[in-house]
Formats: sequence, C-alpha cells, structure tokens
Amino acid sequence: MQATIKVIERKALIRLSGRFEFSEHRVFKDILDEALRNQEIDEIVVDLAAVEYLDSSALGMLLMFRDKAKNHNRRTSLANPSAAAKQILDIAHFEKIFPIVHGAG
Repeated sequence: MQATIKVIERKALIRLSGRFEFSEHRVFKDILDEALRNQEIDEIVVDLAAVEYLDSSALGMLLMFRDKAKNHNRRTSLANPSAAAKQILDIAHFEKIFPIVHGAG
C-alpha cells in the first residue's frame, strides 16, 4: 500500500492506494501520527479512491484512526471509497461510524 498526506488549510488528506491489510499497519500508523502531530489540523480525511482491497484488520485500523483522532480533538471522515472498499464498508456499516464523503480533496 502507498500512503501520502497533503495538508490543505486545516485539513489533512491521507490518500491510500493498493491493498490495505494487516501488513500495512505500520505505514498507516506512521502517516496518521504525522497528521496528528500537526497542531494546525482540525480534520483528517482518509481517501480510499485507489484502495483495491481492504481486510478486517484495515477496518480495525480505521477504528483506531477514529479513536486517536477523537482523543486529539480532530474530526474524521472517509472519502471516495473505491467499489471494492465501499462494498466492505457497507457490509461493516461504517456509514454509522464515519461520515463518508465523495469529492473530498
């Protein structure tokens, strides 16, 4: 998986691409920590447009992301889920946990 971060005004946009699975835990944690260290950021958006696959551990990492961001008083959302990501998010009812937006970034 590839992960990049772009800061626009007070929003961090984390773009993920490839397979989001357990083996990518460190990559995701590191980029999330980078966003959380920036005191100017109010919101963190994870863009899933280029995610080809995500497994149950990726869902757990997204929950961890939400909790860590909340502890740092940051808003969170998921954006532009690919068809594969959307299917998994729908099955897991993540729309009840995260705002899922289209067109962010």
